[in-house]
Amino acid sequence: MTQDPPSIPPTRGPDRQPRRPALALPPGSCDCHSHVFGPAERFPYAPTRSYTPPDCTTAEYVQMLQTIGCERAVIVQPSCYATDNAATLDALRSGSFEFRGVAVISGHETDAQLQDMHEAGVRGVRLNLHTRGAVLGLADAGRLAARVRAFGWHVQVYVEVAALPDLDALLATLGGTVVIDHMGHPSVCAGTDAPAFRTLLRALADGRCWVKLSGAYRLSKSHPGYPEATPFARALVAANPERLVWGSDWPHPNFDGPMPNDAELVDLLADWIPDAATRQQVLVDNPARLYDFPTRTP
Repeated sequence: MTQDPPSIPPTRGPDRQPRRPALALPPGSCDCHSHVFGPAERFPYAPTRSYTPPDCTTAEYVQMLQTIGCERAVIVQPSCYATDNAATLDALRSGSFEFRGVAVISGHETDAQLQDMHEAGVRGVRLNLHTRGAVLGLADAGRLAARVRAFGWHVQVYVEVAALPDLDALLATLGGTVVIDHMGHPSVCAGTDAPAFRTLLRALADGRCWVKLSGAYRLSKSHPGYPEATPFARALVAANPERLVWGSDWPHPNFDGPMPNDAELVDLLADWIPDAATRQQVLVDNPARLYDFPTRTP
């Protein structure tokens, strides 16, 4: 096997011994942000990628989900595969778990190709404005949204909101349902009163976007617990819990800090969302609606 050039560094895998969290998740809970990688021999990475992950397979992810108590999950196409969604679609079609997916597309796919993705379980597309080597940029936002509108898909945006020229303008351009990754990737040093984060809170409160409560370990260097991220999570919950979902971000790709155990990330929810009824909404009801999961019969 050829080695990657120095410009494409290898990254670490997750903590491969997940623990059971202290917080018991309600039945039907959904991990709304994850990725699967490899096997690399079967699903090779894009030459334009900015990192090379180790194999982190569907079977290993399912084991983690069962350990932490999730019964549903959403697999998001990572940037290192560019628009080759084969690994993500393979996981969705595996039948090993109740999955939905978020793809990355060029916008030039045929209706038949998008329909095939829809039947596999894709319910959104990701616009990555944060990771080097991502496929589309800000100028492609309107075209991307228009391309998937007929399928009822949402647009998921990975962005540092403070780096956007105008979040309100982006949301207007995208229209439809928009999901913001990782709490908008705010700067903890700037605080919750930073103008960009206040704009995100207003958009969330008005129902103009959804936000994922995820990526605390990417915001705070204080492991475990990530206390610097807590005020941001609480502010989002206070703004509009009806438009929030939670994600583990397993297997935590392209991250060089202390690797979290996924039980630690679940247990943050006891502090972020102390009310059990609101946790039910964020973990169960909202994902079922956003990702079009089948209705469960009692």
